[in-house]
Amino acid sequence: MIRRVHRKYSMDEMLSLMDPLLQEWFRGKFERLTPPQAYTVPLIHRGRNVLVSSPTGSGKTITAFLSIINELYLLQKRGKLEEKIYCVYISPLKALANDINRNLNTPLKELRELALEKGEVPPEIRVAVRSGDTTTSERAKMVRKPPHIFITTPESLSLILSTTKFSEKFHDVQYIIVDEIHELTSSKRGVMLSLALERLEAMIARNNPRNYRPPVRIGLSATQAPIEEIARFLAGYREGLKLEEKVPERADLPMHDPALRDINIVEVAERKPLDLKVLSPVEDMNLLPFEVVNARMYDLLAELIREHTTTLIFTNTRSATEAVVYRLKEKGIRDIAAHHGSLSRETRLSVEEDLKNGKLRVVVSSTSLELGIDIGYIDLVVQINSPKTVAKGLQRIGRAGHGVYDISKGRIVVFDRDDLIESAVLTKFAYDGFIDRIHILHNSLDVLAQALVGMSLEKRWSVDEAYRLVTRAYPYRTLGFSDFMDVVRYIGGGEASDFMYSKVWFDEKAGTFGIKRGSRMIYNMNLGTIPQESAFRVVLQQRAIPLGSLSEKFVEKLEKGDIFVLGGKTYEFVETEGMKVVVKNAHGRKPTVPSWAGEMLPRSYDLSLGVGRFRGMVADIIKKGKGHREIEERLKQDYRLDTGS
Repeated sequence: MIRRVHRKYSMDEMLSLMDPLLQEWFRGKFERLTPPQAYTVPLIHRGRNVLVSSPTGSGKTITAFLSIINELYLLQKRGKLEEKIYCVYISPLKALANDINRNLNTPLKELRELALEKGEVPPEIRVAVRSGDTTTSERAKMVRKPPHIFITTPESLSLILSTTKFSEKFHDVQYIIVDEIHELTSSKRGVMLSLALERLEAMIARNNPRNYRPPVRIGLSATQAPIEEIARFLAGYREGLKLEEKVPERADLPMHDPALRDINIVEVAERKPLDLKVLSPVEDMNLLPFEVVNARMYDLLAELIREHTTTLIFTNTRSATEAVVYRLKEKGIRDIAAHHGSLSRETRLSVEEDLKNGKLRVVVSSTSLELGIDIGYIDLVVQINSPKTVAKGLQRIGRAGHGVYDISKGRIVVFDRDDLIESAVLTKFAYDGFIDRIHILHNSLDVLAQALVGMSLEKRWSVDEAYRLVTRAYPYRTLGFSDFMDVVRYIGGGEASDFMYSKVWFDEKAGTFGIKRGSRMIYNMNLGTIPQESAFRVVLQQRAIPLGSLSEKFVEKLEKGDIFVLGGKTYEFVETEGMKVVVKNAHGRKPTVPSWAGEMLPRSYDLSLGVGRFRGMVADIIKKGKGHREIEERLKQDYRLDTGS
């Protein structure tokens, strides 16, 4: 059942649930509760599933962890804190996972210092990250000495559940946190995560037959719509479908569905103050060629940067990020850096720290800094071209004035007419509080095939038991048994597989499937739903310093002596060694090859409808013979356009 939460707790009521050490630390750190804390902390304390929607900077992360840290500390004081994982935190981005690790260790460090001052037992709660960036030695260390709070990504979690040794550390998980849940629910990554959560819960139940307690599910995000459907996604179902059951229709999934796990929704209605405008770099882009408008854009960016202390600029592709950094350096902008997923882990962490510590004045990013990574105080966020969805736009603009009561100041800079209309509509939606609806994918059979191969590595399954597990996940609640069996036969080498060799051992007569030799390596190498492209590591000649990565397509076209941009700096291509690109510095020399390619973001369905309605409205005003002045005033007032726009 889905319940809306209306009970708001006072600071004294909330802190009365905590150990005295946490009470003193919290009072010394915060003057008052933020809305999500006032509604949510007592729910988590009582072991209730909860989905939290509140603005960026409203303290959602500490809200999620406060009760968990308190419970672990109380266990430690009673001598019952064991060498196992109690909490799994799932993030859509590796950079966000690293940031949560840093920010979670800060309060733990402060609690330890306070405890030592008072002569009390200091908390010994361990935190660790497991993602694609984690080194082999760090992974081995986690197996020997697991963290109490485990931070990971959907892909790494799906991988770990199929391991033999490390998966044992998850047998008593009590809390699951899914951060930036809106970012996951609308893609196949979310579908994969929903199955991983059910696999994890089934694993906990199998290993605790007498004292099984389902883990508390906590979802966090600033932008969510429709929130009831995201709540269903997070909660899942107590019981999956049985073979003889009728497959439910989508319309048969009501708010009070008795099969749905209970979940509470905390939706903080108040929004952060917004200062958002659309800017054109020229007075009339109809009269000038694209090249001139594009060149003037960099003059406008430089002007905005000089007017503010710290500026975060977002582009929609990694190639655009590199181009903007390079061109702004040509304009004399110093203390600037790029941040995106193709840069090395060391480079990304260094940029985050330098921005937070005031060493950088400007950072240009594609998507890697749009979520809740702590990068210090940002005065202004500039978005170059439309961010394609209202949710993404609000997420990015919300990085400015990161505190819950600070004004988020953003500017969308456009140099294309169609993009201008899209940005205008998006800006009005943002002021109206409208967020595009996410569309959860249902019954994705390719993701199901991956999950079943992963499940076969855990144990031998009956098809009935596996079907019930799969249909406990919300995206598979309407999966028919015949479709399920087609997938089992496909990966089992039966009739449905045609020319594909089997990935699981499958006995159709007995109705069971399990592990097949060689499948573990296949699963580990091919897991995931993000389209993969072979990436070449970029290293500096002689010193072998990792700089980032380049796509296979881009490397294929490189010739010796070519100069390209990476991380806002120019490098000369020397040679390739296997999957490694060797380069040397090309300080001050201009690039000789175009920036490497990147995929554009798709425009959301609801924003597309809004663009259509906008065009119709303007056409209607013109048809009625009303003057251009009326249209201009309306566009300036309602859509926050400047004169050029």
